[in-house]
Amino acid sequence: MNLLNEVKFRATAPTPPFFQFLKKAGLLIAAIGTAMLTAPGEVPDILLAYAGHAVTAGTILVSICQLTVDESKLEEKLLQAVK
Repeated sequence: MNLLNEVKFRATAPTPPFFQFLKKAGLLIAAIGTAMLTAPGEVPDILLAYAGHAVTAGTILVSICQLTVDESKLEEKLLQAVK
């Protein structure tokens, strides 16, 4: 299977509940980092550095969680599609 097709397949497949929770946590981390980066006024440099790291970490966490597949739900989905 082509690599792009595999990524597309995994991205649209069902995600396990634990990874859904982690995905929401990653979105929250990225949102907080973005809010700190775009905050009006003078923000200390150390907070800006940590905010950039938070955005990166949250984005990576969301990406990994999105590509995690729940095999049991995937089998059920495939069986329903065949019927």
